[in-house]
Amino acid sequence: MPDNPQYKDTGVDSFWGNYLFEMVVPKDHFMRALKELFNWQEFGPHLILLYEGKGVVGRPPYDPVLMFKMFLLSYMYNLSARDTEQFVQENIPARFFLDLALDQPVPDHSTMSLFKERLLAQGTWEELQRIFDGVLAQASAQGLRLGRIQLVDSVHTQADVNAAKDKERQEHGQPSRDPEARVVHKGTREVVEPDGQKVKRPIRYRGYKTHVSMDAKTRLVTSLLPDWGDGADNKAFPTLLAHDRSLGLPTHTYGGDKAYDDTDIFERLEGLRLHVGITLRRTRTSKQDPHKERWLELVQTPHYRAATKLRFRVEQPFGQAKEKHGFERCRYLGLLNYGFQAFLTFLVVNLKRIVKLLTGLTFRKLAKGRRKEVLRPVYAHLPWA
Repeated sequence: MPDNPQYKDTGVDSFWGNYLFEMVVPKDHFMRALKELFNWQEFGPHLILLYEGKGVVGRPPYDPVLMFKMFLLSYMYNLSARDTEQFVQENIPARFFLDLALDQPVPDHSTMSLFKERLLAQGTWEELQRIFDGVLAQASAQGLRLGRIQLVDSVHTQADVNAAKDKERQEHGQPSRDPEARVVHKGTREVVEPDGQKVKRPIRYRGYKTHVSMDAKTRLVTSLLPDWGDGADNKAFPTLLAHDRSLGLPTHTYGGDKAYDDTDIFERLEGLRLHVGITLRRTRTSKQDPHKERWLELVQTPHYRAATKLRFRVEQPFGQAKEKHGFERCRYLGLLNYGFQAFLTFLVVNLKRIVKLLTGLTFRKLAKGRRKEVLRPVYAHLPWA
């Protein structure tokens, strides 16, 4: 790291900074938990290396940690860069999270865009992966324990392309708005025609896909791989598995749907002394040959039954990502930019979940009745209160 990088003064130590924040932001506010639970400055030394002057040469930039937090707010509240700028301008808890005093200007949307370009300048998601893993490590260090079953699945995101207009563009010899987006086939759906007739229509659109590995106990995403829209789930599995292994997870079983029913995957898991909980295709157990005995025995094992019973849980972060954080549709164009959206979206989903598991505080009001989740937070009392 460069020696003593200098950043813009955000006035956090002034009356309009921490003095006022301590009086105004409640101790049980979600933004306070998000700030206090994590050591965000841990990620600063790597982020400042993305700047040409490294915070030493030229005018002092905004602290890159502050800029990254701006994007967290953008995805947390599903806001555009322009709307995020306005949101921070008016929201005191958001300024508290950013360490940005009330009398200081907010980084504008163009500054956010420039920071995003720096993060992706190398053509990889390395820095995003580093932060994603670091947040999980900090949660584990505070006593959050993951379970023994990992669930794998994938989720599609529709490209930011109007199909009719894009077709018109190509008919006039122009390239597609997002040439990297691939056609996604999602089966058929029953629709009602104007005359009242019910017909089945194929569901097709251009888009991308994110492969995910999730801990079934905590429902935290541990690994993800942004991919082309037609990327095969079984081909992505080794990458998810390798990353999970690098985290030292206490996993003993992997579960997933029939898309992962692949003999190579089973042999890979067994070679690592891990149990198979991936749902088998019917042909595995119904075929008329002696080899099916292996699969008949597998479906009777407690590990297989436990994993298949919990497999639905992997859909929960997907639903939240799409309904609350805009993952139904791409924010940007191209696979590299889609990966940025995927990492930020699932980092936000994880952060909300970690705060809840550690403290019991929630981003939104808790569900009631049968939907209410009963849990015992790691902290009996808020550490900063």
